[in-house]
Amino acid sequence: MVIKNLENKIRLVGIICTAFLVNRTTMDETLDVEAKSHVEMFHHYFFTLPPDDKYIRYTMEKAMYLVDETGLAQYNTLKEKGFYSNILGTSSVFSIYCDSVAFNKEKMEFTYYGRQRIERRSNILMRELVTAGQLKRVPRTENNPHGLLIVNWRTLLNKDIEQKTKINY
Repeated sequence: MVIKNLENKIRLVGIICTAFLVNRTTMDETLDVEAKSHVEMFHHYFFTLPPDDKYIRYTMEKAMYLVDETGLAQYNTLKEKGFYSNILGTSSVFSIYCDSVAFNKEKMEFTYYGRQRIERRSNILMRELVTAGQLKRVPRTENNPHGLLIVNWRTLLNKDIEQKTKINY
């Protein structure tokens, strides 16, 4: 009786394992979703900026695992111009909202469309942001779970679209 139950359990495990192996997806099948998620994750890390220098360093470090030297060059340029110091000095809060990510699977190219909200003491500014680049496959790691790297990243559009003055009570 015990042996028959054990045989049935082993057979059931074999059937379940076989079913899961047949349904396993490859990266090619999920590339669209993973590419868009990767691009959105990078933009979130790079453009969400509270007035906290440790958090900014933390998110920039995370972002740099997802992009090539073009992202590092942009970060260094902003840092040299005092952009991050200004965020701290004015207690500004930067948030990014993704509208969409267009991805061309054959060319491995993307265009990111989003809006950035900049909240300062006296006003709230909304900016339109469009960036573009290509994606390159790399090994998956804990720091880069999608196994993709943004290359040739550039900003195509970064313009003010709305500014509201805050009412102070």
